[in-house]
Amino acid sequence: MPMSTKRLLAESLGPIVDLIYPPRCPACGEGLGEQSGLCVACWSDLVIPSDPACLSCQRPFGESGPRAGASCASCLADPPVHDGIAAGTLYTETSRKLVLAFKHGRRIAMAPMLARQISARIANPSPERVLVPVPLHRWRLWQRGYNQAALLAQELARMGHGSLAVDALVRKRRTPSLGGLGAKARVRALAGAIEVAQPDRVKNRDCILVDDVLTSGATSTACVKALKNAGARSVVIACFARVLDEAIDPARQSAL
Repeated sequence: MPMSTKRLLAESLGPIVDLIYPPRCPACGEGLGEQSGLCVACWSDLVIPSDPACLSCQRPFGESGPRAGASCASCLADPPVHDGIAAGTLYTETSRKLVLAFKHGRRIAMAPMLARQISARIANPSPERVLVPVPLHRWRLWQRGYNQAALLAQELARMGHGSLAVDALVRKRRTPSLGGLGAKARVRALAGAIEVAQPDRVKNRDCILVDDVLTSGATSTACVKALKNAGARSVVIACFARVLDEAIDPARQSAL
């Protein structure tokens, strides 16, 4: 369907949709003027990563930290296997609600809004890159009905950030929840679980690994290693929310 036809259809049906489903903020339920976006209060609660930041992982240093171009202590002690992190927001109460609504509340229409936040943080956008979503095991995909990372990657492809390789990575076996596990236990849980199913799509290519939330980094590291072992030239991690407690205002940490 031509884009002009889609736009005309959306404008025609918009008032009917608004009448049946009054637009509300997906984070707090406050009434809105249109179906997309957040209320002013929730927008103000989002924390956007800013410079100066770590050269390797883009961890914000804050005003009192090192200047841009330096590396954080974590990256100096253990250099990352990835080639950078593009996080749309840091993990706050509002971003948590958005992720839960999108991931478990079946609010898949939120994908364009979340992807726009990610898009704004991707440096040097290029259509030559390959967008690879973090995979779900087939049983988890069957239970949920969709892969939220794939929906975000699809939107980023529409925005011109690269070609979508939705099945480039596969999760061969189910893995337990990583919450509460130590670093070594996370590595053991993911050992051999993720592999590249389409090596020709990623070999000698610059890739963007897409996910909704970046927490400990164990899953993303396993994905990055698999992609690079298959010949990927570089892998940047792109996510909507990144968990960095020390980078969030202390007053907000109590709400997490």
